[in-house]
Amino acid sequence: MKLKIDTARHLAERSLHHLGYDPAEASIIAAHVMDSELRGFGYAGLARILSIADRLGSAGRVRTPIRTVRETPVSARIDGGDQLGYLVAEQATRIAIDKALASGIAIVGASDTWYTGMLSYYAEKAVAQGLVLFSASNASPWVAPHGGTEGRMGTNPICFAFPSAGEPVIWDIGTSAIIHAEVVLAGRLGQELPPGMAFDATGETTRNPAAALSGALAAWGGHRGGGLGLVVQLLGVLAGSPAVPGELSEFGFLTIAIRPDLLTDTQTFLDEVAAYGDAVRGTRPVPGAVSVRMPFDRSRLARAERIASGIIEVPEAVVVALQTRWGS
Repeated sequence: MKLKIDTARHLAERSLHHLGYDPAEASIIAAHVMDSELRGFGYAGLARILSIADRLGSAGRVRTPIRTVRETPVSARIDGGDQLGYLVAEQATRIAIDKALASGIAIVGASDTWYTGMLSYYAEKAVAQGLVLFSASNASPWVAPHGGTEGRMGTNPICFAFPSAGEPVIWDIGTSAIIHAEVVLAGRLGQELPPGMAFDATGETTRNPAAALSGALAAWGGHRGGGLGLVVQLLGVLAGSPAVPGELSEFGFLTIAIRPDLLTDTQTFLDEVAAYGDAVRGTRPVPGAVSVRMPFDRSRLARAERIASGIIEVPEAVVVALQTRWGS
């Protein structure tokens, strides 16, 4: 279903307002959601608001204000107060940027949060300030370790970002074979999962989204990707989460920001990053391929094209569900 970008943003903000978020919070969350839509990640776009609503409707959840509980000139630890990660990680990233600009380096951990969204969204804010950024977020045990069929880690995104004299380099991946939000959206749309992505509660492979959510998702990249997922789970512990967070609760988000001039000349660094990106893009492609891309190139271009057209496409079932609950 085609929507004007402004219409979609209005629908997002209106829905979030009805969920209890004030105008400033709704604007922050909607901006993140819309960036996901613009970059072609619809499962993390407007559909995510339905998942936020489902989670907020869970019994026994009490949100408290986000607060800093430990701080130095180069670090901070944030208690997320069971608030949505889009708000918690946004604040954590802003603190990391401010501290790194002032002191050269900063590490910030945030705990007791959920749904941190696309880490590349926060990374763009850091590279815009000339900072290198690393971030990671653990999650509920939805993903089986390599060789297993029971959940022991989250989908666990990890992100590295480098400023550049040209386009910044941002590499942001989940460490599961399929993203949790993709499974949830497939269930909403009545679609099957690709083969080999998930296990049911008995350990058998499944393509049924509901069965996968009751079982476990597969790790990405065999023992290498599975190992990276385990590392992210423990980085979340460093940020203050338990080793195995609860269901959609107690996530840990960790981010480290670095000013390049701590170690090298800033302009030289920016020029080298840009030159390396050009060298990679200039690589001879494999037969049948058009060109080699750097990470983030595809979604950056997709976003620019959608902004120019003023239109995004969202599954009709998602739009109808949002309009039915909270109006157009």
